[in-house]
Amino acid sequence: MRAFPTLVRRELGMQFNSLTGYVVIAGVLLLTGFSLVDLVERIRQMPHEAPVTELFYQTAYFWLVVLLVSPVITMRSFAGEKSGGTYEALMTTPVGDWEVVLAKFAGAWLFFVLTWLPVAGVLLVMRQVTGEAALFEPRVVAVTFAGIGLVGSLFMSLGCFASALTRSEIVAAMVSFLFGIGLWMLGYRPDSSGLLPAWASPVLEHISMTRHMEDFARGLVVGRHVVFYGTATWLFLFLTQRVVESRRWK
Repeated sequence: MRAFPTLVRRELGMQFNSLTGYVVIAGVLLLTGFSLVDLVERIRQMPHEAPVTELFYQTAYFWLVVLLVSPVITMRSFAGEKSGGTYEALMTTPVGDWEVVLAKFAGAWLFFVLTWLPVAGVLLVMRQVTGEAALFEPRVVAVTFAGIGLVGSLFMSLGCFASALTRSEIVAAMVSFLFGIGLWMLGYRPDSSGLLPAWASPVLEHISMTRHMEDFARGLVVGRHVVFYGTATWLFLFLTQRVVESRRWK
């Protein structure tokens, strides 16, 4: 794994050396800005005792950031290499398939996390302005960002898998978005419908990302949520590695 840090730096460099990376950052800031404006209005109209992080994740803008930004970050991971003619050169270097897959995933995930860092600064400013220290408990904020990181790991691995399937960045982004929104909608409020069989509700509850973030936003670290994201991330990374390895079969 000696080449791993170099490959990760290469992936981060690709994000910051392209216009797409700055568009992603601007998009995250714009959507989270709308979310925070909506949040301030809700707090002004009706005081809440819940942590501000719990109110923040409930806004539609939060999930828009995750669902829209993730495909854009990962669409170049493999598809960009293939369309640019650098894929074969990369894969013929003395690095293993897993090193390449993990490096591309790590680079995309780190960039995803970096795009969220300004939100922490905004929350700190809101704490100073409102004077409500109880709304911004450091532990709750830290656990919420850990939850965002876990959600990001799942969507980054999904995006890498979609990018490995095609040579087109646009197709990769569309496939990643469709898979992502399908996975999100599959567990959206699973117990709100009475049409499902008895065994389906617990299953959908287990994969519900809104339910997972609800606990993280409250400052609760639940083991099954961590296991879910870790397992799902590993599954998509494994599938990505198998797709990358399949080039040897052709």
